[in-house]
Amino acid sequence: MNDYCCIAADVKLGKGVSLSNFVNLYGCEVGEETKIGAFVEIQKNAKVGKHCKISSHTFICEGVTIEDGVFVGHGVTFINDSYPRATARNGELQTEKDWKVEPTRVRKGASIGSGATILANVTIGEGALIGAGSVVTRDVPEHAIVAGNPARRLRLITDEAQVTG
Repeated sequence: MNDYCCIAADVKLGKGVSLSNFVNLYGCEVGEETKIGAFVEIQKNAKVGKHCKISSHTFICEGVTIEDGVFVGHGVTFINDSYPRATARNGELQTEKDWKVEPTRVRKGASIGSGATILANVTIGEGALIGAGSVVTRDVPEHAIVAGNPARRLRLITDEAQVTG
């Protein structure tokens, strides 16, 4: 660790995790040999698998599960609330009891391009590829390439070299 990281005592880091400067991790799990870039925040109850690369300026919120071998590009944002509000019905600021975390799952070996936004209640299939700048609003099949806003399926990866990396 270094002087410019905020790593809460409740964070579970696997063996060989590499952390850049200026990360903020609390209440999360990060698997072994995963690399976390600068200016990344990973919130409580989020899980990142082993052998992942999480690029700089990425936000992984509560309720996100990233499986093993996933690549997350620069500036990727995950969302965990489909209808966010600042205040509750009584006009007071919302607290954790006023809303429910909506889960998101990124399956093994998927890749998410820089600047993508992944909405809540989405599963990105194993080996899928999300184009840079895409907004993923629904599930992505395994080995699919999707891009755009909203992200649409362009094709399936059929080349074995592209499937296995």
